[in-house]
Amino acid sequence: MPAVHHKLLLEDALQDSPQTRSLLSVFEEDAGMLTDYTNQLLQSMQRVFGAQSEMGLATEQLSQQLLDYEKKNFALGKGDEEVITTLQRFAKTVGELNSLHSELANQMADSMVFPLIQFREKDLTEISTLKEIFGIATDEHEAAMVKYSRLPKKKENEKLKADLIKEVAYTRRKQHQASLQYYCALNALQYRKRVAMLEPMLGYTQAQISFFKKGIELVSKKMDSFLNSVEKMTQNIQAQLDMEAEAMRACQRELLSVEDTVYTLDKDTESVNRTLIQKAGYLNIRNKTGLVTTAWDRLYFFTQGGNLMCQPRGAVAGGMVLDLDNSSVMAVECEDRRYCFQITSPSGKTSMILQAESKKEYEEWICTVNNISRQIYLTDNPEAVAIRLNQSAIQAVTPITSFEKRQEGSPNPDRAKPGGIHATSGASQKTGSALEPEDLIAPGTPIQFDIMLPASEFLDQNRSGGRRTNPFGETDDDCSAESDDSLLQQVFVVRFLGSMAVRCGNNPEVIYEAMRQVLAARAIHNIFRTTESHLMVTSSDLRLIDPQTQVTRMTFQLGEVCQFVAHQENARLMGFVVENRDGSDADEEGEPSFSAFVFESNTEGEKICYTINLAKDIAEAKKDPEALAQLMKNMPLTNDGKFLLLEPETDNTTNEDGQEDLESEA
Repeated sequence: MPAVHHKLLLEDALQDSPQTRSLLSVFEEDAGMLTDYTNQLLQSMQRVFGAQSEMGLATEQLSQQLLDYEKKNFALGKGDEEVITTLQRFAKTVGELNSLHSELANQMADSMVFPLIQFREKDLTEISTLKEIFGIATDEHEAAMVKYSRLPKKKENEKLKADLIKEVAYTRRKQHQASLQYYCALNALQYRKRVAMLEPMLGYTQAQISFFKKGIELVSKKMDSFLNSVEKMTQNIQAQLDMEAEAMRACQRELLSVEDTVYTLDKDTESVNRTLIQKAGYLNIRNKTGLVTTAWDRLYFFTQGGNLMCQPRGAVAGGMVLDLDNSSVMAVECEDRRYCFQITSPSGKTSMILQAESKKEYEEWICTVNNISRQIYLTDNPEAVAIRLNQSAIQAVTPITSFEKRQEGSPNPDRAKPGGIHATSGASQKTGSALEPEDLIAPGTPIQFDIMLPASEFLDQNRSGGRRTNPFGETDDDCSAESDDSLLQQVFVVRFLGSMAVRCGNNPEVIYEAMRQVLAARAIHNIFRTTESHLMVTSSDLRLIDPQTQVTRMTFQLGEVCQFVAHQENARLMGFVVENRDGSDADEEGEPSFSAFVFESNTEGEKICYTINLAKDIAEAKKDPEALAQLMKNMPLTNDGKFLLLEPETDNTTNEDGQEDLESEA
């Protein structure tokens, strides 16, 4: 007899994943079909038993009727003595047959009907009862999780939180115990149903053989060997059931001997794995149910390739929810719930807010979506790439001993392209000795990830009539004379990555170090969204302009820009150093302070650096009319007499006009 190949794994009872629920539904469907079939089979056997019992009653009545013939005293019954004697013999024979039929009926009741009734009332009823207990435990756990998910973050009540955590742990343990008992019963049912199907027919056949044994002695000998084999088979199945039941009991004891941290939320003993490229688990998803009302549903999410999948309970397979390629993920505050994060598609038109169950799950989901959005899963060894990127992000904020120890592929100032670096002083761009990172940027220097318009500047712009700067050089009638007289106006679409204070302004290495620290800080703190701006380069200053309102966010005088350079590996990265000549920004010794600004552009950073270099040349040439005339003669000019350097990025600006926040690809 082949062993049972399909069974529920007790180790998966605690996770309660949709895959386990799907397999459980197969077992439940099989148990339901077995219940229906058992009822039909029992009806047929009861009909046979009823017929046999009726046969005994009928033969008994027949025997009695044969004996009653003599008692009738028929008026014309004289001469019926022989008939009466014959009928009495028939009555005796029928009486003997009646005893045989009664014995056969009793054997059928004991060996055919009773075992099947016992199987239905004991085993199948146990399955139904355990199913109800499991459902109640699951509902109680779901209700406890809903209460815990609604636990406020701002006004946190420690007593309420402790009570809810205990309630979740209690309901989770209760559900675990109920599921283990339910799974064990379903696994044992696969053995018991075979015994339940074979044992009644074995009893029925043995009863029939004992009834006809005298008349079918030859046949009974042949049947004895067959029935013996069936009996041995039943014994073997029973032995397998005993072994499997003991193994399941031992596994159940082992699984229930775990620590309480398995059932307790926010008690994860393992560290956060930031190199995952696959993740699965339950999350709460926020759905809008009306204009201002929302609802949270707890669903099972998992990643498959570059897609985020969702599989409701009872579903055979999951469905795609969002394409994670080039998507962005960030932590958000939503309805005073903890561990919420938002995933946004590259176009920005599709987004969803999800809530994790614990801080570890929250951080791992964000890191996993971020790794998938970089399309790491398409590489030959995605795990190694994820580990390397995570180690690079950690090393990026760790000071290194010297610039000679940079990894291969780090920007080298000796390989700078023409126009990529410019210094106002006459000092050489290569220093005689390598500088330590601490000599360029003070350890622990804060990083600003966004440019906020100062309140005073915003009020000044409102008082001046709210004039907006046109990023394509088209000036209004009320534009200043300085803007009209500018010989160069070139606009670039950029995204501000960060700025920080630096210690020197005449060394290009300070910009490379600032780029490294800004990008590393964004990677470690999961800051991937940036704000798009227009960088206007004129012959007098650099301006950051809001593409929506055309309001100038920040202005840098060209004379204050003392260093600018483009990244050697990532051509879209560039940065510059600004000298703060204001007395309030100077240090205690009266020396000027410096700030480094890092940007990502839609074009090559070398073009921006070349434009800034040209602007400085124009500013210097303005001091000498002959030099300015020679420069204008060598460079192409527009119809209004301005330098023509590059075509304005009108296509990029119009296509991305409705997207204020874009994700950086740095």
